[in-house]
Amino acid sequence: MAEQLENIKVCVLGGGSFGTAIANIAAANGYPTYQWMRDDERVNEINREHRNSKYLPDAKLTPRLKATANLKTALAGTRLVFVAIPSKSFREVVQEAKAHADARQFWISTTKGIEETAFHLMSDIFRNELPDCANGVLSGPNLAKEVAKEALTATVIASSSEQLRGLVQEVLSNKYFRVYANTDMYGVELGGALKNIYAIISGMAAALDQGENTKSMLITRSLAEMSRFAVVMGANPLTFLGLSGVGDLIVTCTSSLSRNYRVGYALAKGDTLEHICDSLGEVAEGVNTTRTVHLKAVEMGVAMPLVEGLYKIIYEGVPVEKVIRQLMLREQNSDVEFILPRVEDQNLSITGGV
Repeated sequence: MAEQLENIKVCVLGGGSFGTAIANIAAANGYPTYQWMRDDERVNEINREHRNSKYLPDAKLTPRLKATANLKTALAGTRLVFVAIPSKSFREVVQEAKAHADARQFWISTTKGIEETAFHLMSDIFRNELPDCANGVLSGPNLAKEVAKEALTATVIASSSEQLRGLVQEVLSNKYFRVYANTDMYGVELGGALKNIYAIISGMAAALDQGENTKSMLITRSLAEMSRFAVVMGANPLTFLGLSGVGDLIVTCTSSLSRNYRVGYALAKGDTLEHICDSLGEVAEGVNTTRTVHLKAVEMGVAMPLVEGLYKIIYEGVPVEKVIRQLMLREQNSDVEFILPRVEDQNLSITGGV
């Protein structure tokens, strides 16, 4: 990279689990890193004890990571700004922060959600509020607690800016965290938001003691729905074969560490949505995303039977068993959504690496 290490300051807006995990990586890699949050008690804990006991209780953070409740301090001289804020509060925080922003900064969203009012993704909010700053999205199969435990993990940085992509790869890559690049920002971002819906459905299936056949069917049909919807929205369907698509879908649909999976599991066991969300302690984006995506799919005429079924369960109180019965009685369509044209009599070579 053309930029020198000492010239790169990193800021993470948000004090939750994933924001803390990536702030810790950047700081441990030697980059001056500030993590901003509103909670003074959490700020003091990170600075004095090098812990975030609320969100990552088992993780020891590097002393190099500095926390602050002052936005101006956090953003002063910053080159990379990661925004790890729930979608409901994302715009509000960006609006508050833009008084301290400058055009040289790169702004990256790690939020996997959709703003309900006008179906805005987080990158849309960046373009609305910070039109002079290049932006990107970081997404993938990245359970924060596993990242904090230094489990081998891969993620995707998507942006139209090659410089932004390269800088994020340099700042966050280490022996256990690998960063791949993609130019389809919209597809990467949609994949991260949509998979939360299907994680809720998979949690329900687990609670109902459904078998491995059922899990496999749900994940593959979820991928079909995700890509079908995303293509109508303008994304590349092949993006959904990568880490931010099928990779993220698999981990959130099979792991009890996924907040959305736990929501579905508890719902199927008879708990109320209000009690579930209160007990989580963190935002499960899939609940609001289900309503937002269902309404958008109806508006655009996109068939999304799994989303429709979950919407009926959460927002219309239809029993799970009835929804399952309706889904299984639907017309049987083709298996694969998108078929690439067969290329004959050409010498094709596919290269790549781990």
